[in-house]
Amino acid sequence: MSGNEILDEIEKIFPNAKCELLHNSSFQLLVAVVLSAQTTDASVNKVTPSLFARYPDAKSLAQADIQDVEDLIRFIGLYKNKARSIVNLSKELMNRFDGQVPSSYKDLMSLPGVGRKTANVVRSVAFDIPSFAVDTHVERVSKRLGLAKPNDSVEKVEEKLKRKIDRSRWNQGHHDMIFFGRYLCTSRNPKCNQCPFVTICKRDKYR
Repeated sequence: MSGNEILDEIEKIFPNAKCELLHNSSFQLLVAVVLSAQTTDASVNKVTPSLFARYPDAKSLAQADIQDVEDLIRFIGLYKNKARSIVNLSKELMNRFDGQVPSSYKDLMSLPGVGRKTANVVRSVAFDIPSFAVDTHVERVSKRLGLAKPNDSVEKVEEKLKRKIDRSRWNQGHHDMIFFGRYLCTSRNPKCNQCPFVTICKRDKYR
């Protein structure tokens, strides 16, 4: 089954898959994605409304007191490190990019707390640049459905997905696979009885 055919089937189950992180600007999206590392989007969405109410842009967050930011996001994992990252990335945005979020990999990944996955999400969602962000859900689904091998690195998974899926579908495909992994092909107790891919699934090889 090709990558495009897999997306066709997933979209029948999740026709409205989209980014679930709450944001009103590319800056807020960037901050939300940094905060989402090793925690759920739902957890991030509980803390960002109050964070963005006080610090809606790079200028305000660059001037924030770290302790205050920590207090606003303390219900998510690694909040101390993340508070430092988002304040420092805001300072970098002000110093180097006039407070605007850049769109290139090089510039995005030069910011504190921003890795390739975060850069891919921002390029895709904020700028509509064809990108394929590989998070834990996308990695799991890719390996279970044979689009990647069990021992492939995250970078290798991204490379294979880009090769096996039409470029025009990368941005939506990322959301499709996240929804499929988040709500059906879960890490523990996946809903295999509702899955259209049981005949090709390699779950016993990659759990």
